[in-house]
Amino acid sequence: MDLLDWHRGRLSSRRLAVLVKHMPRDSATTQQLHGESAEWSITDYLLAAAVDHLAAANWMFASVNTDEDSDPPEPPVPVPRPGDETAAEEPAKAPSPSDLARFFA
Repeated sequence: MDLLDWHRGRLSSRRLAVLVKHMPRDSATTQQLHGESAEWSITDYLLAAAVDHLAAANWMFASVNTDEDSDPPEPPVPVPRPGDETAAEEPAKAPSPSDLARFFA
């Protein structure tokens, strides 16, 4: 496609906008507009969420089933996602083993 066609009047502005909007993920324009998040598909986000949920479930199980005298396990670190730089800096407050035991009791 020749972008001069838009200038020459053979390509409408609407058609050009549609073509730019629906460019493939690996195109330079999409990478420039959306950054690293352009590389992530819905499947990647769902997989990261599944990994986070499994890690949280394993951590809850380990927290509830440890002795009260021992140190509680460290809470899991979520899979980093594009655009979540600020969320990674602020760790979430983890529930205590007694909170988890009360929740699951």
